[in-house]
Amino acid sequence: VQLQASGGGSVQPGGSLTLSCAASGSTILSINDMGWYRQTPGKQRELVATIGSSGNTEYAESVKGRFTISRDNANNTVYLQMNSLKHEDTAVYECYADHIFYGMGTDPTYEAENWGQGTLVTVSS
Repeated sequence: VQLQASGGGSVQPGGSLTLSCAASGSTILSINDMGWYRQTPGKQRELVATIGSSGNTEYAESVKGRFTISRDNANNTVYLQMNSLKHEDTAVYECYADHIFYGMGTDPTYEAENWGQGTLVTVSS
């Protein structure tokens, strides 16, 4: 299974971007949580938002009210709508998925977690 992230770029403060991350490569049977972390130089990786298979969400305090995470289970894709972007949102955003079952037949393969490549978001005037 591979996670492919896209949608990063440069935007002015107050602007918006939407990130997406699609899981593919095998017949995916189920994924528990999907979400986004972000990383900036000299700082710890920070959880941005996560969404469970049933749609339950969790957000970092710093993004509540500005970011919205959503998920398309049929296409194993997670989205992050980012509005009212601030300078401090500049980071490499990494998507992840956990508790993945995939494969054919009666003995699926289990993968504890999988990470996509990062996508850079730059908020600058």
